[in-house]
Amino acid sequence: MNIQVLKSKIHRARLTQTELNYVGSITLDLALMEASNLIENEKVQVLNVQTGARLETYVIQAPRGSGMVCLNGPAARLAQVGDTVIIISYCSMEFEEAKVFKPWVIFPDEHNKLVR
Repeated sequence: MNIQVLKSKIHRARLTQTELNYVGSITLDLALMEASNLIENEKVQVLNVQTGARLETYVIQAPRGSGMVCLNGPAARLAQVGDTVIIISYCSMEFEEAKVFKPWVIFPDEHNKLVR
């Protein structure tokens, strides 16, 4: 039996930008992507802590060290710059494997820089 489990989580990043007139997606600093084991075009859920909005989209890479967390396209209407967001991806795996699997979870600071 396969189940869905948490694979990657960026916990409480700050939204730095919104771009309504864009194809869609969320643009993330490459450093955040690598630390949380996310890849470009991967499906993610974005949870807005301020509004409770939840949406699904895909990841686009921003320059490493930019601190960028930008909601693009229609999703831009669901948040404001400065909102706190949680970005999550899931994977499917065998039940027994899932019991020992450790997801990648990161906690960026208020400037979306990695906290070590």
